[in-house]
This record gives sequence, C-alpha cells and structure tokens, in this order.
Amino acid sequence: MCFQRARSEQQRNERRRQILATAAAMLTEMPVAKISLNELSRRVGLAKSNVLRYFESREDVLLELLDAEMQDWIAELERSLEPAEGAQRQREDRLAAVLTESLARRPVLCDLNSAHAAVLEHNVSTDVALRHKRETKRALEEQARLIRRYLPELGAHDATRLVAMIALLAASAWPLCRPSEAMLAAYTADPALADLRMNFTDMLRQSLAVTISGLLARAENAPLGTGPIDPS
Repeated sequence: MCFQRARSEQQRNERRRQILATAAAMLTEMPVAKISLNELSRRVGLAKSNVLRYFESREDVLLELLDAEMQDWIAELERSLEPAEGAQRQREDRLAAVLTESLARRPVLCDLNSAHAAVLEHNVSTDVALRHKRETKRALEEQARLIRRYLPELGAHDATRLVAMIALLAASAWPLCRPSEAMLAAYTADPALADLRMNFTDMLRQSLAVTISGLLARAENAPLGTGPIDPS
C-alpha cells in the first residue's frame, strides 16, 4: 500500500479507525501478549513510524480498544438488566449470571481487562492516561447505575464496590481459565488433575454471587450510623 498522509481531520479519524479495526481483528486471532506494533503496522499497510503518528504506542491503541469494548458491554447490560420483580436472592443470582455470561461472550474485553493494569497502563503519556481514566470513570458510573436499577437493595457505595470487584475477579479468572498447551497436555496425561482446570463461567458466576450476597449481608448487619451516606 502506498502511504498518503492524512491531511484533514476526517482523514486522520478514518486512519485511526483503520488502525483500531485492524488491532481488534488481531485480538480475535491472538492474545494481547502477542500483539506487536510491527505486526499491526504490517497488517494496516503502514510503516511503524506512520502508525505512531496516530497512536503513541501499542498500549495507546489497546487502551482505546478497551474503552470501546467496555462501552459495547455497557450497552448490552443496558438491555439485559431491566428493572425486575422477584425475590431478592433470585435477582442476586440472575445479576451474577447476566454479568458472567455477557463477559464470557466477550473474550477480547476479558483479555484486555486481564492485561489492563500490568501491561496496558504502561508506556503511555499522561495525556493518554487522563483520557483513559476519564473514560473508565464514566464506565464505572454507568455500570453502578445499571446494577442499582436491577438490584436497588445495593446502595450507591456497594454498587460501586461491586463494579470494582467485577473487574478484579474477571481479570483474575480469565488467565487462570485459559491454560497453556503444556498445562492442557498435563491434564490429559493425568486425569486425576482434571479438577484443577477451572471454567471461567462457573468460577466467575459463583464468585460474583458470593460477592453480591456478602455486600448485601454486610450492609444489613452494619450498626446504625456506620454505613456510607447514599447521595440518592
């Protein structure tokens, strides 16, 4: 491909979209750890130096993809977590199931989330960090709002804490539940080890169900006047 510099803002935005789309396609083929700026540049048809005109680093590209994936997930939750009637325990369990199943359908989001703090937040400028953290704050607030709409028994403070736990548990469970070829071979070679292999959906759903119940139980058992003030 013959490189032509994007001169207008529209052309620059289109070039950025092409780079992001190419990176997103690569993430359906390989994990974050194997995405390189050299391969991204080759696939998009630009020299590495030209890709760096639009994104300052590989991590900048991946952080923007993470923000986009998060917004898509929130849009799905907006449709899935409509206010519902029923016993509190039933709604707790369904909330855990909806969150888990929707994440399991989004391997790219799970992979980016698992690499978020350790990899993606490094090798970026303060400007990129600010943009990403502002997007993250908006996403967390939206998730907390949807969770409270479905399970209003969770106050604002605990809904926010649950959102943080979702990210933490999903980021931990994802790599644990995607063993290497050597680990898969070990499980096959010794069936007695099969119980050590973890299933992402089961592990995350159970962990979230326990977390939701625990937050509600602690709120119910808190002495009068010790809980956080609910601004709503």
